[in-house]
Amino acid sequence: MWETGKTGQIAMEMRRYNLAVLGVSETHWTQAGQKRLATGEMLLYSGHEEDNALHTQGVALMLSKVARNALVGWESHGSRIIKASFKTKKNGILMNIIQCYAPTNDSNDDIKDQFYERLQSIIEKCPRKDLTILMGDLNAKVGIDNTGYEDIMGRHGLGQRNENGERFANLCAFNKLVIGGTIFQHKRIHKATWISPDHTTENQIDHICINKQFRRTMEDVRTRRGANVASDHHLVVANLKLKLKKELNNWTNNNTKIALNNRFQALQDLLKEEETTIEDNWKSIKEALTSTCQEVLGLKKHHHNEWISIETLDKIKERKNKKAAINNNRTRAEKVQAQAEYTKANKQVKWSIRADKKKYVEELATTAEKAAREGNMKQLHDTTKKLSGKYSKPERPVKDKEGKPITEIQQQRNR
Repeated sequence: MWETGKTGQIAMEMRRYNLAVLGVSETHWTQAGQKRLATGEMLLYSGHEEDNALHTQGVALMLSKVARNALVGWESHGSRIIKASFKTKKNGILMNIIQCYAPTNDSNDDIKDQFYERLQSIIEKCPRKDLTILMGDLNAKVGIDNTGYEDIMGRHGLGQRNENGERFANLCAFNKLVIGGTIFQHKRIHKATWISPDHTTENQIDHICINKQFRRTMEDVRTRRGANVASDHHLVVANLKLKLKKELNNWTNNNTKIALNNRFQALQDLLKEEETTIEDNWKSIKEALTSTCQEVLGLKKHHHNEWISIETLDKIKERKNKKAAINNNRTRAEKVQAQAEYTKANKQVKWSIRADKKKYVEELATTAEKAAREGNMKQLHDTTKKLSGKYSKPERPVKDKEGKPITEIQQQRNR
């Protein structure tokens, strides 16, 4: 996601596959915060917290409008774990989603121990009555053999279990989390989540798990090879028989009611003193309603169009076709040839996106110069904010008096 235009490409694929929540590993973003995209999605992200940290690791959750409205709260847990909670239409039941990026199988044991200890502490804080989803790039091969793990995995995995797979399977068994990718029968091509650059190795290392009591809520888990954002991982999709529920904004509702009551009381007192026509009364009521809503709720924010051009979108589509050719070819020689064409198409996409961004910045600079000459201070101010990168400034987590992050949305509003 650190590459120019990558976030927009991910959002496009999310909409194409009609996903409510999309987890992303290896974002390479630092710090933690939330950001509203120009196309309406919300991005929650967590990375290295140190100043001047390297752009490595990082995790994120991209939310559709439905998921955004159902969001109850979220927590950042460093560069490898992020958690968000959503209200569901099942009375009193929340859906907790934990997105991870686990250390690789070759990583130091101390790093692995720290990751799994932290992950365990987060999972065990999720109430047992709630639905819990654990997902992400776990870098773990659990394999086909489910001996000793029959309660939490099926026999439809891929390959043989490695050391990371052993750790991951033990974590799932301890917390009664079912590994979704092993319980549904699919072709091999719809199980593999990672393909080596030379297309000789396929692994199932990305997983989506659900707590056992909600196992029947999960209808399917499989990869979607058509999704393309120039990653060596395939998109893994889970279908859940569950609907999210909009979280009501009590603060806004209460403030609107209070403001309206005050306006109507003042209007009623005025009508008692003066003789007015029905038309005048209606105008006064309309003015009270519209002015109160504008004052309390504010005007709907305009989301400017993405700066990615039609030509670049066509190049992205062409790159997607090249990836489909890789997936459809049978022989290794054909795949190698298709991979070379895909690599070339991907370079063209990167070049085109950088050119679009440069053109966008130059146009903003021209607009700012014109606004300065004409004395249009509002346009100059807005354009300068866009140029400085602060037009869509990320929101950092709200903290309490003791400096601890407040994770629940309602508590953040009260603060």
